[in-house]
Amino acid sequence: MALRGDPARAKWGSGTRELASASPTLNGMWQVTRSQLAYENPWIRVVEDQVIHPDGTQGMYGVVELRHPAVFVVAVNDQDEVLLETVDRHTVGLSREIPAGGSDGEDLLSAAKRELYEETGSIAERWQPIGSMYALNGVCRAAEHVFLAQGLSCSTDGTDATAEGISAVSWVAWPDLLGMIAAGTITDGETLASLMYAAIALGKIT
Repeated sequence: MALRGDPARAKWGSGTRELASASPTLNGMWQVTRSQLAYENPWIRVVEDQVIHPDGTQGMYGVVELRHPAVFVVAVNDQDEVLLETVDRHTVGLSREIPAGGSDGEDLLSAAKRELYEETGSIAERWQPIGSMYALNGVCRAAEHVFLAQGLSCSTDGTDATAEGISAVSWVAWPDLLGMIAAGTITDGETLASLMYAAIALGKIT
């Protein structure tokens, strides 16, 4: 997953350093007295909130905000195998993950279809939203949405695979997938959570 989009369309508003109003909080026990924009680019911004903690003490809280929600795709073929990518992340190096990416302002389902095709060349006949979550919610406002894709066919290699650092795409049976999770081979948190949503949706966990 990479954060992409048209920088010309990705505007956050006035661009002033001092935000017009306090950032929203995820918990009513926190009070925000002042917010300041510390950094922004077309895909993320960093806000510094002056806060009153739940215990009454004052401090600063740095928050990373994603401009658009991310989408994650658990693609399952007719043999009940899950599609995994091997991707070289700038941040952590090699990682085994499901297809994912930023929605870039698109409808979430359209974005999920695009990410699956661009990264793997696969097209799915059936789509089902199976869950939503937040990434790193101790420091981020980053909404994420998970889709189950079935009825798979592959028309071409992923058009964005090289640009994304994807070196391999493979189908993994669920027993092997669970073995990879137990062995620590899959370490991407969003992939792990998405696979849990899929396992529930497919009746593998009761």
